[in-house]
Amino acid sequence: MNGRRRIPPVWLLALPGLTFGMTTGFVIVTLPLMLAEQGLSGSRIPVAVALITSPSFFSFLLAPFLDVRFRRRTYAAVFGVLAAAATSWVLLDHGSAAEVEVVMFIGFLCLMLFISAQSGWVGSLIERAQASSLGAWSTAYNIAGSGAGILLSGYASEHFSPTTAAACLFPLLLAPLLVFPLIPAAAPDAALARESFSRFIREVAALFRRSEVLVALALFMLPSGSFALTNVLGGWGKVFHAVPALVSFLGGMGAMLAGIIGCGLMPLLARRLPLRPLYLSIGLLGAVFTLCLLFLPHVPWTYGLAFIGENIFQSAAIATAMAVIFEVIGPGNPLAATIFSVLGASGNLPIFYMELIDGRGFHWRGVEGAFLCDAAVTGAACLVLAIVLRRRLFAGTVARELAVTSGE
Repeated sequence: MNGRRRIPPVWLLALPGLTFGMTTGFVIVTLPLMLAEQGLSGSRIPVAVALITSPSFFSFLLAPFLDVRFRRRTYAAVFGVLAAAATSWVLLDHGSAAEVEVVMFIGFLCLMLFISAQSGWVGSLIERAQASSLGAWSTAYNIAGSGAGILLSGYASEHFSPTTAAACLFPLLLAPLLVFPLIPAAAPDAALARESFSRFIREVAALFRRSEVLVALALFMLPSGSFALTNVLGGWGKVFHAVPALVSFLGGMGAMLAGIIGCGLMPLLARRLPLRPLYLSIGLLGAVFTLCLLFLPHVPWTYGLAFIGENIFQSAAIATAMAVIFEVIGPGNPLAATIFSVLGASGNLPIFYMELIDGRGFHWRGVEGAFLCDAAVTGAACLVLAIVLRRRLFAGTVARELAVTSGE
């Protein structure tokens, strides 16, 4: 098929992930700083951020509509522009916290629909053998984009007028989307678009009867690879006598470099171990790493080791999870965006509840309690999944993945 020859390399297919990363970085770091400068209380800011980012849990309910009527490229372009517009508007006018929350809630919902449409689109173009590479590149762009978004939006909001900052950020957010015309976009399934809504719902419901989807949901919904400590370590620098400058460096450049290392390691490891066992192996090794931190002194270098190590493990786990999702999607899947959104949302869930568990552990016995709780829950989840799913992880699934890997 001639269209297949025109498919760009994997690194280019994943490039729009920079837009997702830059916008997310703005929401989780720059926006809270802006709200604090406007006088919003420290206890209210986390609530605002939680509200704004809540579409990461429920946007999958809307994702099935990304697979019908219009091309996924069209949906990705529209929702990408809307998310960028919402972000730029907040830079332009953030005097009212209530208005910011409403606008960025809509913007983040558009952002989630953008990444679902874009990832489902490119995921349905590749062969299964390219799933590991696409997962690694997508995660790397997400992490790099987040760091770039924090630096760019923070600098713009601090040194430029609101109008200039918004005018500069808007085209930067949209720049990665310029590759869209280079990527072929298949028309949506004509039957799904033409026939009844009830048939469409049946097609979506059938996803949950596929064993590979159920296995992926089990892997992602349990905290086998969440590494939620990366989201809370930033607030524990004083416990390790780490100065604010070190904490800021680790949270920005350190996390970015660690994330890229983790993403780079994943395709190399995937050549030796199938994706699903690899995902559990990363989670189990990460739990052991977290346990080892209990025996180290509370000094800055321990804090740096914990921060970098946890970020490496998390990025490797996310890249592996993305590869699993792209493999489940497979080439030419008519419900690609739906699958990506459902499985992606399931991966966000354990990050949320593990933050609560880590917080309770810190309340119990300080940072040692948090590390112990995180390692114990993560390790237990990996072992339980390995036992319960052993046949699917190490039998037919392994044979298929090894066959794919050998064909690379």
